[in-house]
Amino acid sequence: MSFITKYTSATLLTLGLLTGCGKEFLSEEPTDQVTDANFYKTTTDAIQATNAIYSELGKGGQYNYALWGIGDIGSDISTTGGGGGGDGIEQQQLDFFNIPTTNPIVSRLWGGCFIGIGRANIVLQKVPAMSIDAAIQKRCIGEAQFLRAKYYFDLVRAYGDVPLLTKPPVTLEDVNVQRTPAAQVYTQIVQDLTDAIGNLPASYSGDDIGRATKWSATALLAKVYLTQGNMTGAATRAKEVIAGSGKSLWDNYGDNFTVGNENGKESLFEVQYVAGRNQYTFDGLGFVGNEFFGPRGQGIVPQGGYGFNIPEADFVAGYETGDRRRDVTIWKPGDKYPDGRVQPNSLPGSPNGYGCKKWFVGKVNTNIWDSELNIPVLRLAEMYLIQAEAEGPTASGLEAINKVRRRAFGEPINTPGAHEIAAGISADAFKRAVWRERKYELAFENDRWFDMKRTGELLTSPQLIAKGVKPFNVVLPVPQSERDVNRGLSQNTGY
Repeated sequence: MSFITKYTSATLLTLGLLTGCGKEFLSEEPTDQVTDANFYKTTTDAIQATNAIYSELGKGGQYNYALWGIGDIGSDISTTGGGGGGDGIEQQQLDFFNIPTTNPIVSRLWGGCFIGIGRANIVLQKVPAMSIDAAIQKRCIGEAQFLRAKYYFDLVRAYGDVPLLTKPPVTLEDVNVQRTPAAQVYTQIVQDLTDAIGNLPASYSGDDIGRATKWSATALLAKVYLTQGNMTGAATRAKEVIAGSGKSLWDNYGDNFTVGNENGKESLFEVQYVAGRNQYTFDGLGFVGNEFFGPRGQGIVPQGGYGFNIPEADFVAGYETGDRRRDVTIWKPGDKYPDGRVQPNSLPGSPNGYGCKKWFVGKVNTNIWDSELNIPVLRLAEMYLIQAEAEGPTASGLEAINKVRRRAFGEPINTPGAHEIAAGISADAFKRAVWRERKYELAFENDRWFDMKRTGELLTSPQLIAKGVKPFNVVLPVPQSERDVNRGLSQNTGY
């Protein structure tokens, strides 16, 4: 529960920055305003400016709205849910691949990422020239590099070509730029992460726990390489994290998703949230998933539950017998609520009675939409699955995926068990087994649509074909609001 980041005292009015991003300090409101002329003088200034880059992760442009709408509902694991009719129309548009260029989720992802990138660019311009503590200076630069790479990774996966901005704009022409080829954007992402690895510490203590580490950057680089198809790079970086980070898998899968285990032994990077602000907003300090994904109208979360992000019946049916991840991830008919009542056979928005349970906190430590449960962005389990996919059905590749599978079925992680994928499997069958394992291990962690795009499953999934997916849906539309103010932005084909 500790993390240095706060929404703290300075509002960088000239630069449009709100400082902060994490746990304890999140309870503080901005109390003064500063300008570019009197800021960037002290170590505290550098830290506050760096904290501001993190803050967009927890808002609606990332994990509090956009990414679960795209990554979960836009995939084969979930459907919109909600109250029916026009409730959640923006999610329905992603769900059924009828996505207008004015879709607010699409607009929020674009805008949120570029806000974060803009803040990172300012830090990378200003902090290197400051006369401050050298270790803090180096760390702030590394954090900015990591976060810029993270925001650009989400952008390039979602939209393809996007403007590549690496310096703060000075003139209007600096803002009205054309889209940069995706390959060039990926080159910058790899460079930023490589540099960040050299600048970031391996771990933190006290209030700094939760900041990006060298292992956060190494893990994200492994994922970037996997997305690019660089299997050698992906395997190398994933194994570096596994061997060097000091992280280990929880014995129980569900231990990844409790408030008490935040920033814990399997975590490589998380979005930091706090609760108790009494906010009805996607841009607050708490995560909205507890309320939005809670079984609709059942009263087990503060506002009764909105029932969005409903697991698809085919996805639920795909769990193997004995897979303990199901009961952590899915509300299903017959499950007992904390008050002793039983989950009904059907609910508004969920005719099969299913719901997303992974982010459930209940009424404890929550108010309105707020939940303090962090969202994991990178976990050690994913590093094992990246290693497995990158190495194929070698001895080490098999062992990597089987560690994850043993845990899923309650078997000792380092001891051979009954649910292993056996040696002798073909390379193609093994690859598909890893894809399937990612689907269930990382379910509702905002990544499935991106995985389906990467693997080609987005256009071959029977569920998504039935929903109307089209070849051009492998990228999202460039938001019309952005094209209205920057006529140099081209539109993706089909939109």
